Amino acid sequence: MIDACGVTHPGRVRAVNEDTFLVDHELQVFVVADGMGGHNAGDVASRIAVETVRAFVARSRDQAECTWPYGIDGNLSLDANRLRTALRVANRRVFKAADDRDDYAGMGTTIVAALVGENHVCYGGVGDSRMYAYSGGALSQVTQDDSWVATILAADPAMTKEEMASHPMRHMLTKVLGATATIDLDVSERRLQDGDRFLLCSDGLHNALDDTALDAVLSTASSANDGVDRLLQTALDGPAADNVTAIVVHYST
Repeated sequence: MIDACGVTHPGRVRAVNEDTFLVDHELQVFVVADGMGGHNAGDVASRIAVETVRAFVARSRDQAECTWPYGIDGNLSLDANRLRTALRVANRRVFKAADDRDDYAGMGTTIVAALVGENHVCYGGVGDSRMYAYSGGALSQVTQDDSWVATILAADPAMTKEEMASHPMRHMLTKVLGATATIDLDVSERRLQDGDRFLLCSDGLHNALDDTALDAVLSTASSANDGVDRLLQTALDGPAADNVTAIVVHYST
């Protein structure tokens, strides 16, 4: 059984919320996108991306009715192919929208998405929106940021979280959805275990709350709704300078 809930807030500083999220229980697809650029058209980019992911996931439920514009990767499960293709189609749609209108030029969006199957979850993302898993009593970040800090950390694993948090290039992204006509991206898959909990969020949340704070909520939340409410309130009790968006998913057998 899936219990999922999402919430978004402009934060304490921003006047406009450029985040978009999707919680679709029927399709069991969950998406967070954080838009940017294009003369304040970031909200347009994030909305296009989320709507496109949902549309392709819905269409691809019936393979006979679905066209696969990038083919099917035989090394991936059907659901992983569905999610990967949905993200690539979303990239193309955002890029085309930005190319078609001068006032949308330069817009793009980060994105993180999860598609739940019968006994597995497929997930992937672009940019610095993240997915965390709370499983077996431990919290882990399961997506990798597309950022300069992540690139530097890969080259220097000894860098501490404190050093990363103060790095002058910590907010610079190396990849966003819609910046180029095509995009390379990976999706991953993991088997579900009873009691698993997942968090999908924009950087407005994970910049405001460290892993200890995230763990404290995810480990004790009585429901997905309780989880997102507590995460949002904790973020807003702090700086919360950016838009804050979170989806919490609880899985039980």
